[in-house]
Amino acid sequence: MGQTLGCIQVDQSTVAVKEQFGKFDQVLEPGCHCLPWCLGYQVAGSLSLRVQQLDVRCETKTKDNVFVTVVASIQYRALAENAADAFYKLSNTKGQIQSYVFDVIRASVPRMGLDAAFEQKNEIAKAVEEELEKAMSAYGYEIVQTLIVDIEPDIHVKRAMNEINAAARLRVAANEKAEAEKILQIKKAEGEAESKYLSGLGIARQRQAIVDGLRDSVLAFSENVPGTSPRDVMDMVLVTQYFDTMKEIGASSKSSAVFIPHGPGAVKDVASQIREGLLQAESIQH
Repeated sequence: MGQTLGCIQVDQSTVAVKEQFGKFDQVLEPGCHCLPWCLGYQVAGSLSLRVQQLDVRCETKTKDNVFVTVVASIQYRALAENAADAFYKLSNTKGQIQSYVFDVIRASVPRMGLDAAFEQKNEIAKAVEEELEKAMSAYGYEIVQTLIVDIEPDIHVKRAMNEINAAARLRVAANEKAEAEKILQIKKAEGEAESKYLSGLGIARQRQAIVDGLRDSVLAFSENVPGTSPRDVMDMVLVTQYFDTMKEIGASSKSSAVFIPHGPGAVKDVASQIREGLLQAESIQH
């Protein structure tokens, strides 16, 4: 805004306040205006119509006695149609807005807990904006928007909150890990039980097959070799099984020598010993 030879230039988004002999005369819009100074006209000042921002930091405490610093961002502007009120009625616009912000925040936050204050930031901002709108409209100002940009608890409270959150997450992780280990143990036990069950079925079928094979062998041998009794055939089968066992022992044992009875009656002695052992085992079981 410049003034030369009684002419004045008002910049865009700005208005000028014109006075005559110290009394308000009119608001000058952007452009060039003529002010004959000899008639007592002068420019008392100018007023920006641009949106301005004021950041306010307000310390208060919550319902659970935690001190926090609430940071509010107020966006406001002067109204062109009420420029005279905005220019003459307020000497410190920012100080006036700051006072109203302090009043609303310190009346709202102490009714909330810390967690509720974080969750209800929009409600706090709305309350501040409504109060400022009612108050500042009388002075020719419009509240464009009010934001609660941050709520800062005390550093010790913030550290404690982080520790509580970390402990809760560790507890959940421990529960999940324990549940996973429990599932693994259950599945392992189920697998072992199923394996033993199937192994038992296999052994039972194996023994049944051996018994069926022995029975068929005894009957076939008795029929094809006249004069032999089932007992003789059984003795021969037992002796054959005995020698097969001794062969396996000799093949798998670390010792290279196995002592067994020898002589003409060795086979009969072996058969009788096996038969007696089986009979003793059956008598013990009964």
